[in-house]
Amino acid sequence: MQAPGGPKEDTSGGFKYGGWTFPYFDEEAGKEMEKQMAGKYDLLLGRKTYDIFSNYWPDHPEGWPQINRITKYVVSKMLKKPDWTNTKVLKGLDEIKKLKATTGSPLQVYGSGDMIQTLLKNNLVDELWLKIFPVSLGKGKMLFAKGTIPTSWKLISSSVTSSGVIFANYKWQTNKIETGTF
Repeated sequence: MQAPGGPKEDTSGGFKYGGWTFPYFDEEAGKEMEKQMAGKYDLLLGRKTYDIFSNYWPDHPEGWPQINRITKYVVSKMLKKPDWTNTKVLKGLDEIKKLKATTGSPLQVYGSGDMIQTLLKNNLVDELWLKIFPVSLGKGKMLFAKGTIPTSWKLISSSVTSSGVIFANYKWQTNKIETGTF
């Protein structure tokens, strides 16, 4: 899942394949992403993804019309006063849990691989919107990394673009793996 958007997006760990999604991101994939990015929700972002987004999206809202209006929660211990409009800082896991327990807008997470690991390990993910590309990189950050707890998901919807990208929406279900109720 590392650096899908561009060569310099995230080179940590010596990753040199940034921008790997571009050959497969066609008009069909763009329409599917527009659907996912539309609607009423807030964003929950890790600090690295927030920095990438805040350096681009405030000046390019035509590709994501509500991006400057929605609330963006960034998890960071160092960021004090974010410049991007409608941004709030969360200091860690306890504040994420409190936010998730509220009845506000649903939260969407884009990128933020390290934070997603924390969310998965703490059973704080209700739904996954996966984009599976027909490419194997062999290295880089992974969605289901070491330490991910056993969890079961139910497929809600899926589609495949002509370039082979699979869009799959899964919802968390009672953890059949831990309870042994397959």
